[in-house]
Amino acid sequence: MTVETPDNSFSATPRSRIKRLHQRGSYDHQAVFAVLDSAFLCHVAYVIDGQPYCTPTIHWREGDWLYWHGSSASRMLRNQSQGTPVCLTVSHLDGLVLARSGFNHSANYRSAMCFGTARIIDDPLEKAQALKGVVDRFYPGRSTDLRANHAQEVKATMVIGMQIEEASAKIRAAGVGDDEEDMATPLWAGVIPVHTVIGAPEISPHVPAGVEAPALLDIYRQGRPLDEALAECQALYEAEQA
Repeated sequence: MTVETPDNSFSATPRSRIKRLHQRGSYDHQAVFAVLDSAFLCHVAYVIDGQPYCTPTIHWREGDWLYWHGSSASRMLRNQSQGTPVCLTVSHLDGLVLARSGFNHSANYRSAMCFGTARIIDDPLEKAQALKGVVDRFYPGRSTDLRANHAQEVKATMVIGMQIEEASAKIRAAGVGDDEEDMATPLWAGVIPVHTVIGAPEISPHVPAGVEAPALLDIYRQGRPLDEALAECQALYEAEQA
């Protein structure tokens, strides 16, 4: 059974519908995109000859398409040459939730689960654009300063694209869910926030003297939460594509 959703939401069928704690879920495009765009890594799950696999990789988004890449020798990528059903997931850990019962311990998180059919991007122009996109999505405008990819580098890199057919986001951003009967228990309870924060740059020893970091790296300033920086980069990337 397919759940009717608004035009700005993904359809929800049995494979994508949130069944447990559905009040935390959303099929809204922007809710899903916000989780995807504030992450650098995803996990792609697929089946080869009855054996399940799950591969971590870098992903990027253009509209309702997701892309990732890897070695042309990759088992996952070679298997997807004719189009393979995949499930791509992203998750963020935002807090540790300690309650006064084991059952009510939890975590604050943001997650997205996307379904689609993955295909190799083999059109030369589309592939070239994708290889440019994987740089500019994370470092807006940087591809214009780089040397061109060598033909062998392009050949050795395979790009996969997947239009999102179904997707859902699930988020917990709340305090402790103690049962009323436990609230008088003399035991500490609360939320410990968790953040991935950008550190100080470690400059390559081969950078010539006098070469300064480009202004675009101000987005990745020390101490800033990584998810905020990645979301800003995605917004800049989309503006350039418009």
